[in-house]
Amino acid sequence: MSELEQPSLDATETAKTNATVRPTAEAAIFGAPLDDREGYSPAAWGVAALIVIVLVGALVYAGRKKPEPPPSTLQPADAYTTSLPLSQFAMSEAANLSGGKLTYLDGHVGNTGNRTVTGVTVQVVFANDEALAPQIDTLPLTLIRTKEPYIDIEPVSANPLKPGDDREFRLTFETVPDNWNTQMPEVRIIHTDLK
Repeated sequence: MSELEQPSLDATETAKTNATVRPTAEAAIFGAPLDDREGYSPAAWGVAALIVIVLVGALVYAGRKKPEPPPSTLQPADAYTTSLPLSQFAMSEAANLSGGKLTYLDGHVGNTGNRTVTGVTVQVVFANDEALAPQIDTLPLTLIRTKEPYIDIEPVSANPLKPGDDREFRLTFETVPDNWNTQMPEVRIIHTDLK
C-alpha cells in the first residue's frame, strides 16, 4: 500500500481525541462516551443473575401456598369427619381468676376410621336470633386427660386417637357473643392430622 492509501495515524488519533474531548449528552450523564465504555464485569452479571433467581424463587414459593381463610369464615368439613363422630355435648360456665367468665363445651369424640388421628381443628358456630352473621370460633380440639382434682386437658397430639378410641374433649371460650341464642352451637371438624 502506498502512503496515500494508508490512513494517517495522526488523523485516527485526532478523531479519538476529538471524540473524548467533545462531551456529548451521554458523556455528561454517564461520565464517558458510549464507545469508550467497557461492558459490565462478569461479577456484576453474576450478582444480577443471583438476584433474579432469588426473586423468581420467592414468587414461586409464595404462589404455591394457599392463603389461609380468616378464622371467622365457615370452612368445609374435613374428609375424615365421618370417621370422627362428635356426641354427648354439654355446656358449662366457670369464673376465672381475673373475675371473668369462661364457657366450656364438653363432649365425646370417637375414631371409627382406620387411621390414627394426631390433631383436630374445629369450628364452633354460635348462632343468634337477630338475623346477623353468627360468631365462628376456630380452635384445636383438646382431650380431657384427668377429671380429679380438676379437669386437665391436653392436645390430641399428646395422646393420639387410635382406631376404635372414644375420648372426652373440652373446648374453652373466653367470650361468647352477647346475642348468642343459647342453643347448642354447631361444632364442625375442619382439619385432621392423620398418620
